[in-house]
Amino acid sequence: MTKLDSDKIREYYNKGIEKERLDLDYFKLEGIRTKEIISRFLNTKDLKIVDIGGGAGFYSFWLQSLGHRVSLVDLSPKNIDLANEYAANHGVTLELCSTGDATRLIFQDNEFDMALLLGPLYHLTEKEERLKALQEAKRVIKPGGILLAAFISRYASLFDGFRRDLIEDGRFEKILLNDLQDGIHINDTDNPEYFTTAFFHTPQEIKDEIAESGLKFEKLVAVESVGWLIDNLTEKIKDKNYETKIQKIINVIESNNDIIATSPHIIGIARKI
Repeated sequence: MTKLDSDKIREYYNKGIEKERLDLDYFKLEGIRTKEIISRFLNTKDLKIVDIGGGAGFYSFWLQSLGHRVSLVDLSPKNIDLANEYAANHGVTLELCSTGDATRLIFQDNEFDMALLLGPLYHLTEKEERLKALQEAKRVIKPGGILLAAFISRYASLFDGFRRDLIEDGRFEKILLNDLQDGIHINDTDNPEYFTTAFFHTPQEIKDEIAESGLKFEKLVAVESVGWLIDNLTEKIKDKNYETKIQKIINVIESNNDIIATSPHIIGIARKI
């Protein structure tokens, strides 16, 4: 990552957007589904977990509240400030809460049972840097440890552009067409709705990069799948039966090769061998 890219990404997140993002209707399913996917691997109590690029701690504090020992690192000082603020206000103390770079982790080898890499891989536009982040996550988890890594689909801007009529803006159309060509998402406008510097993967690229990092690839899981088509989700899931139904249906299709790339976010699951 160039210094310019790093500065742009910090600037984007220093606006504090992660404080309540996953509580917003448009992103709510991402949070619900990611928690459900993580829960499948919480098979023992008192796991030692590292949340790499964990933003303001949405998943870190949830996991800590379940009795696990969680260390949070994030590139953005603002996100760490927000996490410390949350910790102070709610009386939840993480094992560690610090700024950090996913490609150069401060932790010892074989330290964690689980690593979450739910952001950094879509902000590293160079493959070499993404492999470094995967290898660092591999280094700090124990043999047999699990890694859950999030990726953005190559077609995320396409769906977003049509869904929200962003393509009316010729500047966004240009960003979208570039995304489709090589996966590199560069927002050179002043509109934060168009995200920040990122890389959007195809499913095959995800599999290839996990394998190249030396991890044992297990499977891909769609996070939202086609659930992003649902309007007014926050209101609808007040009916718990409706939320259960969504989860059940998405679970059936979450790893379907035919449609997995229609999910804005995809989680790659891998183990250290």
